[in-house]
Amino acid sequence: MLLKVAVQVGSGPLRERLERLCENLDVELEALPGRSLDLQNVARAACDLLLIGKKFLRQPASSVMQSLRLLPESPWMVVLEEDLPEPDAARLIAAGVEAVLSPRLPDEHLAEALRSILDKRRAFLAAARQQRPMPSLDDFVSISPAMQAFLDVVRRVVPTDASLLILGETGVGKEHLARAIHAASPRANGPWIAVNCAALPETLLESELFGHEEGAFTGAVRTHRGSFELAHRGTLFLDEIGEMPLHLQVKLLRVLQEHAVRRLGSERTITVDVRVMAATNRDLVADVEAGRFRRDLFFRLGVITLIVPPLRERREDIPALVESHLRYLRTRVNRPVTGITPEALAALQRYNWPGNVRELMNVLERAMLLCSGTQITLNDLPHAIRNNPNNDAGTHQSARPTGTTEPTDEWSNRAWEEVRRTELERIERAYFTALLRQTGGRVGEAARRAGITPRALFEKMRRHGLRKEDFRNHVPARTSSDPPLK
Repeated sequence: MLLKVAVQVGSGPLRERLERLCENLDVELEALPGRSLDLQNVARAACDLLLIGKKFLRQPASSVMQSLRLLPESPWMVVLEEDLPEPDAARLIAAGVEAVLSPRLPDEHLAEALRSILDKRRAFLAAARQQRPMPSLDDFVSISPAMQAFLDVVRRVVPTDASLLILGETGVGKEHLARAIHAASPRANGPWIAVNCAALPETLLESELFGHEEGAFTGAVRTHRGSFELAHRGTLFLDEIGEMPLHLQVKLLRVLQEHAVRRLGSERTITVDVRVMAATNRDLVADVEAGRFRRDLFFRLGVITLIVPPLRERREDIPALVESHLRYLRTRVNRPVTGITPEALAALQRYNWPGNVRELMNVLERAMLLCSGTQITLNDLPHAIRNNPNNDAGTHQSARPTGTTEPTDEWSNRAWEEVRRTELERIERAYFTALLRQTGGRVGEAARRAGITPRALFEKMRRHGLRKEDFRNHVPARTSSDPPLK
């Protein structure tokens, strides 16, 4: 994390000396104005550490420290004073001052003291952020060849600093995977900062990512550090990257290229060292073709692209996932459920799982709450899973008849946005399956009929697990308008 240090000392030479000593300490310095400490200036600076000469403290140190703790950043304070009597220094420490340092210290000793305080501050902030344990790659329970091959690729990219683009359907665990990669990487001791690009209005998203200076816009009453600064020496995860507006995509691309960020309302750039991971369930290739996503940003983010397999393509993992989630949920829901009947497990393996692992966890939690014994039975599962005879393990067809618009238990247990996306996914897959069947797997002809490029169609086929070879044995009767078969 790039720390912010506010400085209020008497002499210009001392301030310049502190600036020089902090050059290699990953900090940003800001000098505070005035002849005495003004807490409003400290609040506007949004700092982590306040370096101040004792003569600027016109109020009791205990009162100042109490006010500092009420600020959003709760900055620490270090007092700089020559030849301070030991009783006075002891009173400052007792009031909550982090340290009392003499400006007469040689450069190497003063720099060492500042480095120690800053490292301690970073550790304090990291502990506050990581109250919940970081995920591990071991969390991805799998025996399926598809997932094993995927995890082999993941383990090879863990130690690198390359940008990652994580693609996959809703609920496959894209953020969980990104957090696990961060936790296993050399940046594990650095900050993990996650931003949902779809959850913030456009104006707030720009400030959230890049920060702003006081007065940059109406309501900007204090300096705000953006996510890139907060993620310095760590990882920044951009969820729902496909929802980012085009003009912010331009700014993001520049930061990725130059490794420097400029806050709104500032002319100064700040160098940052951040590994960026981005995720989306959108078809970014189609968005690039349609002009909704910048091609250069797509390639910059996707130095390495990871496509998380959907649960329906690794049904053999469901028994192990069920066992793992039951252990996790048992203490959370406080129910003595220890297992699942073979009939219920078979129903889970037949189901298509449009919401993937997230939906599986929700179904298991619901079943545990409804379960009257120690094992989940078929009757404890939602109607859409219990009565799903046509959805065997070898098909990806939806269990719901085409044209059904009545809500189902499956819908009622999920948020509207998730239902909308998964239903669109089903429709999209059914459409391209029918199109490829009609054209005998000829991608060029299928793309022409769909009104998209062959490249965009290949991306959709990859996303839905469709292979042109699977349709070549089904060659429909030709019409006069069909081009010759190739």
